[in-house]
Amino acid sequence: MYNGGKIILGIVIFLALAAYPFFGDIGKANVTPEPNLDTPEIRKLEEKKCVEPEEFMKAEHMSLLNKWRDLAVRDETTVYVASDGDRYKISLQNTCMRCHSNKKEFCDKCHEYTGVKPYCWDCHLAPKEGK
Repeated sequence: MYNGGKIILGIVIFLALAAYPFFGDIGKANVTPEPNLDTPEIRKLEEKKCVEPEEFMKAEHMSLLNKWRDLAVRDETTVYVASDGDRYKISLQNTCMRCHSNKKEFCDKCHEYTGVKPYCWDCHLAPKEGK
């Protein structure tokens, strides 16, 4: 092999460059964001609870919103019965965003952290945030 050393050196350099994205960030963990739940509407509530339990909402809120969309748009159902039996109007803007009016601090913070671009605001108007 006339150029064996150069080939092996090239392979080593290629592997180092290809592996860098996997190993370059070791030990540099990002802090998981905590959504800001301090809004005027939430402060008014006697019992601080969402349509479903907190852990369910953290993990499954997009599935719930998709289910709501299907119920409202396709089945013409406008009331959601939660797991605890409470009834809520199916509405992103009038139910969810009424309490979670701080979209930048509540929605966007986690979606940016996870690299998710939800399509909610393709159809819905984003809430106007007060100071």
